[in-house]
Amino acid sequence: MADFVGAVDQGTTSTRFMIFDHGGNEIGKHQLEHEQILPQAGWVEHNPLEIWERTALVIRTALNEANLASVDLAALGITNQRETAVVWNPRTGRPYYNAIVWQDTRTDRIASALEREGKGDVIRQKAGLPPATYFSGGKIQWILENVDGVREAAERGEAVFGNTDTWLLWNLTGGAEGGVHVTDVTNASRTMLMNLETLDWDEELLSFFGIPRQMLPEIRPSSDPNHYGETLTSGPLGGAVPLTGDLGDQQAATVGQVCFAPGESKNTYGTGNFLLENTGTEIVRSKNGLLTTLGYKFGDEPAVYCLEGSIAVTGSAVQWLRDQLGIISGAAESEALARQVNDNGGIYFVPAFSGLFAPYWRSDARGAIVGLSRFNTNAHLARATLEAICYQSRDVAEAMAKDAGVEISVLKVDGGVTANELCMQMQADILGVPVSKPVVAETTALGAAYAAGLAVGFWQTTDELRANWNEERRWEPTWSEDQREAGYAGWKKAVERTFGWVDVD
Repeated sequence: MADFVGAVDQGTTSTRFMIFDHGGNEIGKHQLEHEQILPQAGWVEHNPLEIWERTALVIRTALNEANLASVDLAALGITNQRETAVVWNPRTGRPYYNAIVWQDTRTDRIASALEREGKGDVIRQKAGLPPATYFSGGKIQWILENVDGVREAAERGEAVFGNTDTWLLWNLTGGAEGGVHVTDVTNASRTMLMNLETLDWDEELLSFFGIPRQMLPEIRPSSDPNHYGETLTSGPLGGAVPLTGDLGDQQAATVGQVCFAPGESKNTYGTGNFLLENTGTEIVRSKNGLLTTLGYKFGDEPAVYCLEGSIAVTGSAVQWLRDQLGIISGAAESEALARQVNDNGGIYFVPAFSGLFAPYWRSDARGAIVGLSRFNTNAHLARATLEAICYQSRDVAEAMAKDAGVEISVLKVDGGVTANELCMQMQADILGVPVSKPVVAETTALGAAYAAGLAVGFWQTTDELRANWNEERRWEPTWSEDQREAGYAGWKKAVERTFGWVDVD
């Protein structure tokens, strides 16, 4: 068998291709950003063709730089920004519209109407999700209703939908020349269209959004010994490699962090933050503003479920300091700037740019910086931005403890923001528990590789994957309990100030 497994990690701001060996060590990587298209307030789009072009380029570049070829890869996995919706013509391969990104809020009226009409509780019961702009179903409905000719094309079988995993799987396996139209259970569980119990598209849910079933991909396991398909020899890998792993990014990080037992949890710090806790084969329905979602499904084994707390804006708040305010020139500078002061100077920054996700689910909220005085500097704002990442994670951790009945004892962390040591120390202080970072911090790609490798016997069991996990760094809490609770009380006051800023019908 070949010595390595490859993984495409198609994220919100960039796409990377990573190559791993049997020990889960990174052998090669290449990454490219793509454009963030912001047509108007609250709208966020990507160009699907650019995403595919960047994906092909990072695959070729990573293989070339590692001096490897397709024959060196035992399998290929994909992980992706989950709820970002693409609708395209399968005969031509051309998208009908830009990809509508998970952060986009244009579907707030669709979500509000579902609640008003009494359909919200049905969606929560069947799909485990609240009606929200976050998920794919409303985005598909918006495209069907607002892009000329798409509904008619869908009825003719000439318009199909996929999150970006499906879009890339289709292109990698032939595109308009016979590409496979599939997704996995984790991505399907982010649409408001899949029934958590049957693991299939639900006719009643489809009727709520007016979506023809023939638009939707086939739902397959996250790790599939039967293979989704093979890459084309004419494609970016230059040879036939079995595509056997597909996981939404946060579920992939859960697998990469080897959270295979009920009660194990991880927090990923990327564009947003996502705290997931494994609940085993039991569907735990949240009463505290969390999501019930698929964790993974390996072959014919029973599906594993998770509770999830999704936070829309964390790492992207640091990007906002860079791109919109210009007070830093790179994300790494946020740490140095924040270290210039010992505390936040009394200010709190709630980055509710797209409303608030878990545990509040307030689409009427908008970002706010509160507590300002002339004393405050850009260093205080940088520190408040890092604290906002950590306080939002505490909001979710508290809700998870109520739902699951178990307090987090150690928080496993991964993702780009974990390179910021000040932020991770703040997380330990604000939560009051140790924070643990693995040697391989990019666990999203690693999880996709694990899913792909398990399907072809590159790894035999999840015990092998557990043996690969090693801690690189641990941060212990240093704040007193009084300091922790005073800071959190200020945060809760600041969050309340963001509510009701925009009117939602």
